[in-house]
Amino acid sequence: MTPEITSLTKITAASIVSALFVYFTMPFFRGVAIKLRIVDFPGKRKMHRVATPLLGGVAVYCGFAAGILLSRLPVSGSLTAILSASTVILVLGAVDDARGLSARFRIAVQFAAALIVVLFGDRINFLPNGPIGNAVEILVSLIWMVGITNAFNYLDGLDGLAAGSAVINLVAFGAILYRTGQPQLFTVCMVLAGACLGFLPHNFKREKRRVFLGDAGSTFLGFTLASIGLCGYWAKGDPVKVAIPILILGVPIFDMVFTTVMRVAEKKVSTIYGWLKYAGKDHFHHYLVELKLTNNNAVILIYATSVLLGLSAMIASTAGPMTALMSICQGFIIFGIIGVIIVMGKRRNGG
Repeated sequence: MTPEITSLTKITAASIVSALFVYFTMPFFRGVAIKLRIVDFPGKRKMHRVATPLLGGVAVYCGFAAGILLSRLPVSGSLTAILSASTVILVLGAVDDARGLSARFRIAVQFAAALIVVLFGDRINFLPNGPIGNAVEILVSLIWMVGITNAFNYLDGLDGLAAGSAVINLVAFGAILYRTGQPQLFTVCMVLAGACLGFLPHNFKREKRRVFLGDAGSTFLGFTLASIGLCGYWAKGDPVKVAIPILILGVPIFDMVFTTVMRVAEKKVSTIYGWLKYAGKDHFHHYLVELKLTNNNAVILIYATSVLLGLSAMIASTAGPMTALMSICQGFIIFGIIGVIIVMGKRRNGG
């Protein structure tokens, strides 16, 4: 058996263990959440009708950690920064789930965690080396990290949506990372995908047995995905391929951008702080439900969109500049069509 096959076998085993760990320990985490009253209560902007435990994300993190340990992955460089900073995000989200934290404090800690990855891991490189160029690149990298973290949190509005989307995104990233010989990040993708798969059956259960990711889980997933997109090597001299992480994470990016545009256009928010505090049923998945799709059908449609974008990213990663550019344009067209349908639906419904 070659070393590459042996390594792949270990990673597969670690992913399976991660999934099984999360699946079988979820009743324990659910019980702890209920005992400590770390639950999500129904409300006007919520889609559920029964108070639901929120420690699913902590279980996913523990399963992920167990899988990483089992894989015996050498932890160094960018990976150390990613694992350390994502742990900070997990703890921040767990405290927010349990006690509630201000939006300003959450954003400040998220920027601090993102700074760990940017300074000790990697950052976006697109400007000439120099004080101004470096400062702009760091700022853009921080905005990317914090933006994706919160975008994934906002995506967590229907059963299975955030965790299932994360699996699709992680597999797309993983396929490219494996082909381009980036074993550390590939292992992270596969083990975390396994942890999410172990969580999904509990997220799809009936309301009285259901568990949510909570802010801890959704922000942890978003932050880790943003870190993979930032620290992976996608371009290799082709500037068009820098857009590969944007394609793979197109759904949460579209959700954040489209929701922001609609809120500003409808004068619901006028400041960044107001945007951070605003809570409403006006995200991508909410609009799909308003268009008379069932919750499950809305989730399936978003899954399908993520798969299409992931395939486009894989094509772009192996193709020439022109084909890569066409794949990126295809992604924009997909979301342009979706945006038009949503706006037309809102007008027809009197929104």
